[in-house]
Order: sequence, then structure tokens, then C-alpha cells
Amino acid sequence: MDYSHDVIVIGGGAAGLTAAGGCALFGLRVALIESGAMGGECLNTGCVPSKALIAAAARAAEARVEERAGVTIAAPDIDWRGVRAFVRRAIADIAPHDSQDRFEDMGCEVIREHARLTGPKTVEAGGRTLCAPRIVVATGSEPAVPPVEGLAQVPYLTNETLFDLDERPEHLVILGGGNVGMEMAQAFRRLGSDVTVIEANAIMGRDDRDSVAVLVAAMKAEGVAFVQGKVNRVSRQGGGVSVEVGGGTTLLARHLLVATGRRARTGGLGLEELGIAMGDNGIAVDARRRSSLKHIYAIGDCRDGPRLTHVSAYEGSNVALEIALGVPARVDWRALPWCTYTSPEVAQVGLTESEARKRYGDRVTVVREPFDDNERAIAEGRTRGHIKLMLKGKKVVGASICGERAGELLLPIGQLITGKASTFALGSAVVAYPTRAEILKAAAFSAWEPTVFGTCPRRWAGLVQKMRRAR
Repeated sequence: MDYSHDVIVIGGGAAGLTAAGGCALFGLRVALIESGAMGGECLNTGCVPSKALIAAAARAAEARVEERAGVTIAAPDIDWRGVRAFVRRAIADIAPHDSQDRFEDMGCEVIREHARLTGPKTVEAGGRTLCAPRIVVATGSEPAVPPVEGLAQVPYLTNETLFDLDERPEHLVILGGGNVGMEMAQAFRRLGSDVTVIEANAIMGRDDRDSVAVLVAAMKAEGVAFVQGKVNRVSRQGGGVSVEVGGGTTLLARHLLVATGRRARTGGLGLEELGIAMGDNGIAVDARRRSSLKHIYAIGDCRDGPRLTHVSAYEGSNVALEIALGVPARVDWRALPWCTYTSPEVAQVGLTESEARKRYGDRVTVVREPFDDNERAIAEGRTRGHIKLMLKGKKVVGASICGERAGELLLPIGQLITGKASTFALGSAVVAYPTRAEILKAAAFSAWEPTVFGTCPRRWAGLVQKMRRAR
């Protein structure tokens, strides 16, 4: 077969850009096809704008504490147009990293058209037919909108429209208490909106229950309202919406944000015609991210599996190595990290306590260290939160952290889980003082303390002293 390229990558988000750029840097002929904005959901409607909004909200929250640490500041004056401009500036500043020019400079042929697979090794885009021995599908995901009665007939927001609001919501009702819903609930509350979160199940259900409890208490103290129950019906009410929740609760709001998860974006690609197998929510893949047609890979949010930007980039780099070098590259989720960027942050890597106990039963021990024993946290006056290490013997299988900048502490724990470091090494490390990272050393040392100061070491220490006294 006469191939036009060595690899065709469909999708210019985190997964596709990493795969395409990696293959191009190895010298492969790469076609990168993207019909929408370069950078995908993360840059344009997800991670970047949401974290910029959270940063603006944090400034407002700090200003509301009139006196702190002997310093008095004025209450915040929030200019929504200025907040929105700050968000857009963050996107614009990062956009060059994901731009067409940058990837063309790497050696990719960038095609800004819709792509469709027309055969096992052929893709049609903009009237052209491309052909390659390897194809990577990285088309991302879109908001999952639940089948609530009346929802399709009312104006509602998703992450794709939230950051284009011309005005700050007076009252924002958020359908969904997951990571995105919680981040946006706190941010908009801090920026002056009344906020109500509706969740039918557990708030942030995949996270550690102790950590979530600390966050929920903090958000309630800031004025975020929570309603437990299933939404039965949504309807127009004047210039806003009426939301009826099971149990007889009815909420009236100007704006409704739907934050009930994501669904894979796979329509219109020709996958069904090729017989590519699908999972519960996306393309079914093996550990190497290969679809049922083994030369076609699916990475990032379009495949069935975890949906996180850093997971997409990880899979993109794995696939680039496999395609370029021919070395099988399997995913390893033992140390999968994620973080909810609220205040306090809720961060997780590896197994939660409930997952660890379900898998290992009584062989699991949990070491817990509170931030109110961490001297940097005490000096800052921000002691809320804790770290929990889940151990099987002395090996860490998971960690949950709740506190200021908790996500920054995940990296060394991931190395512990994968065996690239040990709890003994971390517990005996020299850590800069005072830092919040000292809590990692404290937790690791706690795992070894019964052994280090156990019966045998104490007897040996006594024998050494006895011999010295005899000299």
C-alpha cells in the first residue's frame, strides 16, 4: 500500500498533540487533523479557564477576610468583565503551546478539517484521502447531559458555555457534585453568586470520604448550599429556570449549570462501519490503547476509561513510543493521581481507603497526619486538612490529601506506589523547613516508627550502651 504518512492522528487536544508531536520528533511523517480549536477542551473550555476563574475567586475570598495576620484590607470589588478578560488572557497566553504553527514546526502536517475513517488504514479529511499503517483517534469528550424532563427546553450552561457569560450569575444552580461542579460552585460563590449544588448520589463519589467531608464543611461555611436528591423536572420560570428535586424541593435560579460528567465524542468518525468495538463510554481499548483493530489506537477521553488531561498526555506519549520505536507501552494506573482545585484542595493518588480495604482487607493500615501539626501550615494560619497513607505492610498503595496546595504533594507518593522510592527513604529524607512537604516525611516515618523503635532495635541500643559503659 502507498502510504501518505507514517501515522494519522485525529484530534488536537492533550492526547492527540502529545502523540503527534512525539511521533514527529522521532522523524515520522505525521498528519494531525483537527476541525475545531487547537488545544481541545482543556485549553479552551476546561482546565485552563476554570483554574483562571478559581485564581480570581481566591483573590476575592482573601479580601473578604477583613483582618488577617494583623493586616487589614478592603472588601473586594468584583468586575465580572475584568474576571472574564483574565480568563481569556490565560487561554491566549497558553494557546501558543498548542498552536498549529508549533506543531508544523515540529514536522506535523496539520489539517483543519473534519476527519472520517473510510477504511482500515484510510482517513478522509477536507476532500483528501490519507493513508497510514497506524491511526490514532483522540477526539476527546463532550458534556454528558442527563435525560431530565424539560431540560432540553430551557437554557442551561455546560463547561463549553460557562466561561462566555456576559454577566455574573445572581443565583447559579449546579446539577452535579463532582469535581467540576464543586470547583465551579466555590469559585462562583467567592465571586459573589448565590450557589446551590444538587447531587443525587455522594458528593465527589470517587474521592476519600474524610477529605470530601472537610471540603463540604468549608464550602458550606462560605455559603454554598447543597441539596441531596434527584432532579425530576426542569422548566422555564420568567427569565430563569425552575428545578424540581425529589422530596418536594423546588429551586428558582437565573442560571443552571449541568456538570454531570463527560461522554466520549465518537460520532461521525466511521467507527461503526469499520466494526470497531465500543465500551460503556467510548472506544474499547486494551492496555496498550489499541482498539479491536490493533493498528488503530484510541487515547484520551474518546476511549473508555479515566478522563483527565494528564492521563491523555500520558497515553499520547506511550502511543508515540510504541508507534515510533515498536516497543509495546502499557498503561499503569497504580499511581493515577487527580486533584480537585478547591480550597482546600482534595488530592488522590492510587487507592482510596475504601478501595484499599476492599482489595486487601485487614492487611491494610492507614497512617494519618493532620496539617495542624505541620509548622508551615501553622505559621500560615492554614491548618485545615490532613494526609492519609494507605499501606499494605510498608508499601504505599494509595494516598488522600486534603489541604492548601494538596495536589503539589502527590508526585513523591506516586513514586512510592510504583516502587521507584520507598517509605523508609522518604521518612529519612532531609526536607526543607518549613514546608508543607514535611507532612509527607512525617506520614512515611509514622509507617516505620513501630519498626525503627521496636523491641529489637531498643534491645540493640541497650546492648551498645552497656558495651560502651564497660570500656
